[in-house]
Amino acid sequence: MAALKPLTRMRRLVVKIGSALLVDRESGALRMDWLTGLARDVAEARARGQDVVLVSSGSIALGRGVLGLGAGTLALEQSQAAAAVGQIRLARAYEEALAPHGLITAQVLVTLEDSANRRRYLNSRATIGTLLDLGTVPIVNENDTVATDEIRFGDNDRLAAQVALMCGADGLVLLSDVDGFYSGNPKEDPQARRFDLVEAITPEIEAMAGDAGSGLSKGGMKTKIMAAKTATGAGCAMAIMEGSVNRPLSALAGGRVPATWFAPQGDPRTARKHWIAGMKPKGEVHVDAGAAAALGRGKSLLPAGVTGVTGQFGRGEPVTICGPGGATLGRGLVRYTHEETVRIAGRRSSEIEAALGYPGRAALIHRDDMVL
Repeated sequence: MAALKPLTRMRRLVVKIGSALLVDRESGALRMDWLTGLARDVAEARARGQDVVLVSSGSIALGRGVLGLGAGTLALEQSQAAAAVGQIRLARAYEEALAPHGLITAQVLVTLEDSANRRRYLNSRATIGTLLDLGTVPIVNENDTVATDEIRFGDNDRLAAQVALMCGADGLVLLSDVDGFYSGNPKEDPQARRFDLVEAITPEIEAMAGDAGSGLSKGGMKTKIMAAKTATGAGCAMAIMEGSVNRPLSALAGGRVPATWFAPQGDPRTARKHWIAGMKPKGEVHVDAGAAAALGRGKSLLPAGVTGVTGQFGRGEPVTICGPGGATLGRGLVRYTHEETVRIAGRRSSEIEAALGYPGRAALIHRDDMVL
């Protein structure tokens, strides 16, 4: 188990925001005062050098009010229509809240298929990584306008955990309608106690979470434990807190509100490296001495250093990286198909577009997708 770092020292934060925090249930209006406080927290985190990704609900709740759909459960097509209307307003609200702090927002819409399909997963990961490198604050939401019952995440707790895994976050905060994880339902069991820290998610902890329909949020505590298993298993600490307080991240960092922390099981980068190392390679990429030396210095593998390609692999699949004498140097997730790799092998990055007929990525295997 890795040490639990203070919130202010985490390198990359993912913050999940529930609909009830953003949208007033009675009026259907956006709670702009609360969002303004959250924006100040995000600005302070960015000033500390932390990356921040927001996973936000709220598009359906905003859109249903505009469309006059009223209370009660919506049909799938009604939810999709409400999301289409509400997503514009939600994105604009984040932009208006963060712009005074000099922060640029970006909207990223995903579906469950984007995490299940390796190619889409890598695309999403690369996009979010680039947005963070450029200093933006990505706002991620499930693409409710196209998601169906079969492919939707169904609860943004799960989505937030997948995003944390995708972008290598070391901190995930679920701003919720409950103030932590309890040994039982505190509304039904007066003896239920809240945990300050859960060091490991054991079968006993999972049993305490109850069924998926229990708890106050849509997915209940069960989905939060599922999210915690995903996040902590990838080396990311996770917190559950009641998020309606003004400036919730500052309150959490200062210990002014109750919360439950789930300890990470290792380091995010180490966990990812172990995952890549355990995959069965679909082919081999042979490199020259210069490329091998560059890899040893922590560089990405560029097409110019490739001398040979064997096997059949698709984009995002694992390959073995071999040195000039054929010795195995490591493994990595390749960003091109076998056919594309053959066409760009030995070429400079500036020549990729001419070789393929369309623009490509500079690295054949990025250093974050490689283990030596």
